[in-house]
Amino acid sequence: MSSCSGNCSTCGSDCADRKAESLLAAPNPKSSIKKVIAVVSGKGGVGKSTVTSMLAVAMARKGKRVGVLDADITGPSAPTAFGVTECQGATQEGLYPALTRGGIQVMSINLLLDNATDPVVWRGPVIAGAVKQFWTDVIWEDVDYMFVDMPPGTGDVPLTVFQSLPVDGIVIVTSPQDLVSMIVSKAVKMANMMHIPVLGFVENYSYLQCPDCGKKINVFGQSKLDEIAEAFNLPVLARLPIDPKVAEAYDSGLMETVDTEAMAAAVAAVEAC
Repeated sequence: MSSCSGNCSTCGSDCADRKAESLLAAPNPKSSIKKVIAVVSGKGGVGKSTVTSMLAVAMARKGKRVGVLDADITGPSAPTAFGVTECQGATQEGLYPALTRGGIQVMSINLLLDNATDPVVWRGPVIAGAVKQFWTDVIWEDVDYMFVDMPPGTGDVPLTVFQSLPVDGIVIVTSPQDLVSMIVSKAVKMANMMHIPVLGFVENYSYLQCPDCGKKINVFGQSKLDEIAEAFNLPVLARLPIDPKVAEAYDSGLMETVDTEAMAAAVAAVEAC
């Protein structure tokens, strides 16, 4: 319209010049990020950060440049998993993330605290703003795949990430307990509401393999994930066992040494998105 003032509040909703407002945040001008994959869970304690780390390591082993954005501000653990303690530095143009031994770029609130054990006692909007700054103020150099380690649930931070970052796909992490079926459904439905494709499920703590006889023990009972996956027409990408070696590697900052063969289907799904 030739008389359009640019103020949409002054005219009707049928204005031909009205455009949908995008909430996407622009990355740092010096950043280069091709794909963004969010790793989510409906509840805490299912090993989402472990899965995020394994996906990042598996992709890096394929020769891709990888970044990990730790969006779990009140429970950050990415620096522990990769054995990093500080960022590479900062300039007037932005902050450079930490760099692991294998070249994975990592950004987490724990890299900015004086003491890693200091709690972050912030309200939701402030936490969400910090996550957004990890995208806008951090310089991510030539990242092929960025994995966003999300906090559990469907609150402020997941909403901020889904609205502010150009998320290409979501991997949902779950565990075998009955309660999880309801929680997983909430995560899938939120993704659908945000029009972001769910790539599939990774079931963690799926079983414990006896080191003596090799028998698989369902510590948390029989999994219901196949039923959920069928209901939503989504694939199960991996079933990860309870593995003390992985836990030890995580706690020691050595996640880049773990076997990621079980993540092959998940990696393929990420590459195909």
